Parts: sequence; C-alpha cells; structure tokens
Amino acid sequence: MKKGNNSLAASIPTLPGGALKGGGKRLMSQKDFLARLVMKLENAGIPYMISGSFGSSLHGEPRATNDIDLIIAPTARQLNTFIQSLSEGYYVSPEAAQEAFRNRSIFNVIDYQTGWKADLIIRKDRAFSLEEFRRRICANILGVQVFVVSPEDAILSKLEWSKAGEQERHFRDALGVAVVQWVVLDKEYLRKWARELNVEDLLENLLKNAEKLQLPE
Repeated sequence: MKKGNNSLAASIPTLPGGALKGGGKRLMSQKDFLARLVMKLENAGIPYMISGSFGSSLHGEPRATNDIDLIIAPTARQLNTFIQSLSEGYYVSPEAAQEAFRNRSIFNVIDYQTGWKADLIIRKDRAFSLEEFRRRICANILGVQVFVVSPEDAILSKLEWSKAGEQERHFRDALGVAVVQWVVLDKEYLRKWARELNVEDLLENLLKNAEKLQLPE
C-alpha cells in the first residue's frame, strides 16, 4: 500500500445503469455501489477516506457489513455538486447533507434498488482528524482502488467510537487490526494520539491483549 494523492480514478465494473450484455438488468453489487460512489466523489473534487468497519477489516480481521463509512472533506460547492449527481437511483437528503456540513456530522446515501448504504462523515477540523486524513493510504477494497484510513488511525478511531457505544464490537475490530499489524504498528504514534483522544487506558489494554495473541516465532 502507498500514500495517495487527492484524486484517484476508480474502476467502474458494471455497464451504465447496471445493464447486462445481452439485455436485462441486475442488482448493483456492493462493489458497484462503492465504485460509483467513489467516482462521484472524485468527479466533484471531494477528498475522501474509507474508515469504519471496512477500514478495520482491511487491516485486521474481516467482518461483513452492509454500510460503508467514508470521511469526506468537501467545500460547500463540491458538496452541492456531489448531491446533484445522486439525483437518480439514490436516496439522499440535501437538507441532511447541508446540516452535516454545518455541524461536521453525518448524512446517508442509499441505493434505492439494493439498499446498500454509505454513511458520509464530514471531516472535523480538530488536529487528530486532520492528521488522520493526511495519513490515509491507497488500497484495494472489493476490487476498487480507494483511499483508506491507516492501521494506526483505524485503531484510534475505533477506540474513540467505543466510548460512544457498542464498546465490545469496536474494541474487537481495533484488536483485530493490532494483532494483524503488530510488527509494523507505530506504537509511539498510537500512544501520542491516545492521550489527545483520552483513550489511553483502552489503548494499553488493547496493546497488551494484541501482544499476547502474537504467534511464537
């Protein structure tokens, strides 16, 4: 994996409208949904990063999920362009998107036909969120080249979310990343930002458990 630039051409694996050669239609796969959404973000000039369970599954223990979490950093004009590009085939509330932009919160995009859903999170202006976004990497998810949260930031964000609810699930996701990435994890970086995010105790517990789960050489 490597660090990426602000724009990345994503491959679109289906014909327009989900058409099949020889006629007829088929339901959009999650891969199709991701690829088309990323294409629309890039066409609008919006920097983005996949996080959440997709990010932690890439770096750690795979876990199936129907929702795709994307952190985005649009201008007001870019966001409007993106929303307008979703006018056909998708549910999205322009009002919810504008409110999310103002409050640095979240809005949803749902494919009408399949129910695939993406949670789009407006990037916060705090120091950690800026650094997390700067450190995003280029990777392959579902056969689509995308920008993804780094292993360390996947752990930190999962630990922070665990304080807000579903603690066991988020901690387990973070632990999976730590176990798989143990040898290459930047533990100094983890401890620095864990102090800033007030998740020091959670991180130390996670690192202790991850070390115990390492296979003997």
